[in-house]
Amino acid sequence: MHTRFSVPFSSPATTRRSGLLALCCVASLAAGCSPSTAVAPQAQVAEVAVFVVAPQALHRRTELPGRTSAFQVAEVRPQVGGLIQQRLFVEGADVKAGSALYQIDPASYQAAYNSAKAALSKAKANLLTSGPKVARYKDLVAIEGVSRQEYDDAVAANEQALADVESASAALEAAAINLRYTHVDAPISGRIGRSSVTPGALVTASQAAALTTVQQLDPIYVDVTQSSEDLLRLKREMDSGTLKQAGGQAGVTLLLADGSKYAESGKLQFSDVSVDPGTGNVTLRALFPNPKHDLLPGMFVRAVIDSGVNEHAIAVPQQGITRNPKGEATALLLNRDGKVEQRSVVTGGTLGDQWLVTAGLVAGDRVIVEGLQKVKPGAPALVAKTSSVGDAAIAGGGQPANANSAH
Repeated sequence: MHTRFSVPFSSPATTRRSGLLALCCVASLAAGCSPSTAVAPQAQVAEVAVFVVAPQALHRRTELPGRTSAFQVAEVRPQVGGLIQQRLFVEGADVKAGSALYQIDPASYQAAYNSAKAALSKAKANLLTSGPKVARYKDLVAIEGVSRQEYDDAVAANEQALADVESASAALEAAAINLRYTHVDAPISGRIGRSSVTPGALVTASQAAALTTVQQLDPIYVDVTQSSEDLLRLKREMDSGTLKQAGGQAGVTLLLADGSKYAESGKLQFSDVSVDPGTGNVTLRALFPNPKHDLLPGMFVRAVIDSGVNEHAIAVPQQGITRNPKGEATALLLNRDGKVEQRSVVTGGTLGDQWLVTAGLVAGDRVIVEGLQKVKPGAPALVAKTSSVGDAAIAGGGQPANANSAH
């Protein structure tokens, strides 16, 4: 018996595929057995812009909201009752102290004055007889020409006549005062408001409703509010010598409601002796010249108070100061080793687009103001741009430190 063996038939294409597969397997085995020669790329160092800290002398200015109020205010009320006969002023005009504003019907007061005058004349007439009678009785009583009782009665009558004269004089003066009060005069010089009565109106003495109001507008007060915390800080800085005032008094300028600057400068007069328990603010009062009456009582203004000069102030662009989760102010600095470090700072308000830093930074420190999102503490960084005081190249352009107000 013969046995036959059959050999599978392979096409040329199948043979080529098998060879390629074998070569790939050999290459993979060879790559797995040989050591790797690839090198990882180096991390790129971040570039940042820094602000070089440089202390400078600058004015500490505080901008506070406030309202104007008249230097003097007088509410005009009648001191006698009667009918208003005339109004003797133009509403909204300037009046002088003592000028007549209203005329009250004087008829009854004139009659009372005439009666008091007549009573005084009568009392003086009685005195003309009582005085000489006492003198005669004094000589007669010495020689018993009259009794002692008659002399005493003459003396008493004379004293009564003197008292009647004094009483009549006082009554005449009171009547004259009431007659004079029928002319209602301006108590102070200033600008008068609208009248609340017209001729024919009946008024009473010392009534609750004022007839009109006179306000002195030159000079004028500006009342502003400041937090008690800021006031204490300013006092501490002045006591320590950090802030220095020229002449020992703070100067004040005004910004009007439309943003314009008021032409006259004022002076801070005083601060209130108590703190508002609701807001924690203290009221400050400044006095301003107002020759043209541009400022009227009740206007809203912003007062810029020149608190003094800090000769070694540090101002840093606002983008260089951030807050940590605790709310504390921090800054990222580039140290001499080219490494980023985080430092806590203390701020004392803003100055335009800059923070005033009172602690935590010294001259020469390099505060990172651009590229903050590309670095973290401990990482290296390169300086791409450097700025210092007065340089307007940093992110939006900072102004000189003494150009804006500090809040």
